[in-house]
Amino acid sequence: MRTFDALVAEAAAADVTGWSFAWLDGRATEERPPWQYARVLAERLATATAALDIDTGGGEVLAEAGVLPARMCVTEGWPPNLARARERLEPRGVEVHQTQDGGALPFPNESFDLVTSRHPVRPDWAEVHRVLRPGGTYLAQHVGPASAFELIEFFLGPLPRQRLGRDPQVEARQARAAGLTVTDLRTARCRMEFFDVGAVVWTLRTCVWWVPDFTVERYRDRLLELDARIRAEGSFVAHSSRHLVEAVR
Repeated sequence: MRTFDALVAEAAAADVTGWSFAWLDGRATEERPPWQYARVLAERLATATAALDIDTGGGEVLAEAGVLPARMCVTEGWPPNLARARERLEPRGVEVHQTQDGGALPFPNESFDLVTSRHPVRPDWAEVHRVLRPGGTYLAQHVGPASAFELIEFFLGPLPRQRLGRDPQVEARQARAAGLTVTDLRTARCRMEFFDVGAVVWTLRTCVWWVPDFTVERYRDRLLELDARIRAEGSFVAHSSRHLVEAVR
């Protein structure tokens, strides 16, 4: 394995825009949930007439779908991802809309028969209900509670209150309160492994909300400790948490 400084310098200089994790190939792994969200999404899009994908990132997951509805819209709030989504999706006729965190969706009431999202920042159930047509479906894969917290707490220490967030049962109650009928709710906890410290640095630069004040300089001592641990044990193991939600208006 290369030196600590070489691994960290490479990861600190690498591109982290978009939601492609190809940079981690051979350096980190994450088990996928059993429901195969990308496949299910593609199947639903093939039969929809008008669909919206919320927080689409760089459009990576949506781009895997072979058939898109006659009207396909996406939203994204982070400018670098927005540019990637436009480059990737507009040639296929997709409408790409910029949104602000906490703002209303830029669409009239009852615009879509399918609304989707993979890892939304936070689900706005009232807005989902508003833009869905009667009988329309919300299908999404959400990040669950305490996801990757073994890694997050390695840097930040114990976070007992934060571990309670993103509870799938709480989200289901919120969806019902907004007028939706939850028809499916499945959970999964998936193994993650990081095989070098550079993979951790790149991931923390990409998922900036995990350790919000992360810089290599600020956390150099912890990174050195993590590097030594990976070299001794072969990897650092964490677990992602996911849930599949389907709800109907």
